[in-house]
Amino acid sequence: MVTFVYVGIRYLPTYDFTTPLVVPQSEASTPNVAPKSTVDLRDPSSQPQRGETIDATGLIRDKEDVWATVLALSAGGVVLVLAVGLGAGWLLSRRLLAPLHTINRAAAKAGEGDLTYRINAQGPHDELKQLADTFDTTLERLEESFSAHQRFAANASHELLTPLATTRAILQMTDAGTSKEEFAELVPMLRETNERNIRVVQDLLSLAAAEQAPHDADPVDMAELTGRAAVEQRARSADVTITVATDAVASCDVRGSATLLRQLVVNLLDNARTHNVPGGTVDVRVGRSADTVVLEVANTGPPLDPGVVDRLFEPFYRARPRVSSDRSGHGLGLAIVRSITRGHHGTVAARARTGDTGGLLVRVELPAWREPTGD
Repeated sequence: MVTFVYVGIRYLPTYDFTTPLVVPQSEASTPNVAPKSTVDLRDPSSQPQRGETIDATGLIRDKEDVWATVLALSAGGVVLVLAVGLGAGWLLSRRLLAPLHTINRAAAKAGEGDLTYRINAQGPHDELKQLADTFDTTLERLEESFSAHQRFAANASHELLTPLATTRAILQMTDAGTSKEEFAELVPMLRETNERNIRVVQDLLSLAAAEQAPHDADPVDMAELTGRAAVEQRARSADVTITVATDAVASCDVRGSATLLRQLVVNLLDNARTHNVPGGTVDVRVGRSADTVVLEVANTGPPLDPGVVDRLFEPFYRARPRVSSDRSGHGLGLAIVRSITRGHHGTVAARARTGDTGGLLVRVELPAWREPTGD
């Protein structure tokens, strides 16, 4: 606005404060002299003579002419700036609000149950693009979570219905008038099926309560706890060698529930022993790294696809179908390990081992024990 007014005042009017105005001679006083052409004083080369008509349009001759010119240019400037401002504001608002419309569309689709829609915002890395990227990440995690819950529900239904269907079939065979010899053969099958159903329910309860269990007041020595669990596992399997290496210098104490931490170690060792090969090994290491106690369990076994390693922590997920192995288990061991680790404010990760050994390496990190400080 200031620029417009300045340029208008500076270059549009013609300023003449020094040239006197020549009054044309009246025809009555000089009857024989004809009036000459009109002189434009805005032209610097023109020199008015006596008897010529002077065109003073656009000349700034006094204060009133200055104020009138400023008023006219200011009004024109207001109209121009208003038009430019409205146009620029309209374009800018469309540019800024476009991502918001897309985010609103994605939120509406998510509310309808469609979690596959992504914004994929383009443009500069500003706050709106960051918001859109965060929304995309949230939708992706929600989609993964809902998919995992759907798989859990389907697998849990299968795990619970299979032994129940087996039990019903055995009972139907009993009602069909079986002999004592046949009944004696069916009783162990019925007992085994019932025990398996009980184990599934118990593991589900453990999975649900793993992250809410209270911690013990005293520290838990992970090295000692792992050593005792390894002795029990060696007694259960003679064809797999289990070795334990512990840190002999630093303390491996953690704060938590001794019962749950023992279950964590037992599940890791049982998983490493179960999914192994005859004559294979299980290498266990317990150590201290800064303020973290690290537990690593590595086993030999069939090669694993790195793409399915993360899914091993999902409930009821198995890397191999149960029919391809005579091993027992229902896919809740590593899921319980993850829940117990989260309940103790730790982290757990796994990776497929490469080379001829195959198998899996699971790494659990737990906060080390710290002496409570009084106020």
